Amino acid sequence: MRTVLVTGPGGAGRTTVAAATARAAARRGTRVTLLTADRLPGELAGVTVRRIDAAAHFRAELLAFQDRAGAALDLLGASRLDAEELTELPGAEQLALLAALREAAADEPGLLVVDLPPADRALATLALPEQLRRYLRRLLPPERQAARSLRPVLAQLAGVPMPAQWLYETAARWDRELAAVQAVIEDAGTTVRLVAEPGPAAAEALGTARLGIAVHGLALDAVVANRLLPAETPDPWLAGLVAQQRKHLDELAGEFPAVREVAHLGRDPRGDDDLDLLDAAYGPDESVPPPPRWSVRDRLAEDDVLVWSLPLPGAVKDGLSLVRRGDELLLTVGPFRRIVPLPSALRRCTVTGAGLHDGVLDIRFAPDPELWPRGQ
Repeated sequence: MRTVLVTGPGGAGRTTVAAATARAAARRGTRVTLLTADRLPGELAGVTVRRIDAAAHFRAELLAFQDRAGAALDLLGASRLDAEELTELPGAEQLALLAALREAAADEPGLLVVDLPPADRALATLALPEQLRRYLRRLLPPERQAARSLRPVLAQLAGVPMPAQWLYETAARWDRELAAVQAVIEDAGTTVRLVAEPGPAAAEALGTARLGIAVHGLALDAVVANRLLPAETPDPWLAGLVAQQRKHLDELAGEFPAVREVAHLGRDPRGDDDLDLLDAAYGPDESVPPPPRWSVRDRLAEDDVLVWSLPLPGAVKDGLSLVRRGDELLLTVGPFRRIVPLPSALRRCTVTGAGLHDGVLDIRFAPDPELWPRGQ
């Protein structure tokens, strides 16, 4: 299965790009599913459209959790909530999107196109499965479930189900669901497609998004330069706008490996016919670029170190922070923060330094003699 995650600065035409991508693939005979929360610009004949309803998902999940924890809530004297009084809380939109992504991927379409929110929110949402699974492991360690066999006995003595039992069962279910959506996000066939109208604001937003994509180990397949004005025009005012667009388009071409140009239709796309006009630009490329490799280079004989190389295009030293905590590395790059487990070979090493060169962060490790004894 191929998955294309479409995002970019707000108002750049993300939903149109997602719809046209899905429509183009369907016309070529691919089984396509489009996942979106927004109004579409056409009927999308041949495409299975799945709607993301954050409010409905929030109500269903909270009521289900309330039912599973019913005995414990009754013991505490809690008053049950009705569906009619529930309004989604902050974060409900992100969780609904992740659940919909997991469910859509389970149907295994040939192509899954996901219409994501603006880039800053999209990247935060894509990072959630990894973050939440880490929190669950820390707060409710799986090894603590070894005493589960004692809980039925304790439940009989107390007369009610023990809270720890449903709590661990709920955590295990959450972990399975998060693992499933994390597998989709990290799959080799999943890529991110950025959409923007060339201009000063877009250039900065795209640079930040590219950095976030790299921090989270995702693959960027293309930048769609949307709504390009006609190159030739007798109107001097319009010619100035064209010149500005072309200047920034050239800059994008020099910074990103693949830039797709899409002409302005002179109107907002409406209907499948308009989407078909964008077919050539939005049609999915069958080649999937590999994600940036966070690789450990072989030991260098001259100074006896291991080097962990992290591609971080656009990163600057002033916004970079590294902290080693046990077997994890806390990495902060600009507005992005990620906690990643160290590769097994580096867990027996100590950090000796780091350097950022040409968009690649090299972290140097020296083997710890106490954990990695040398041969005599």
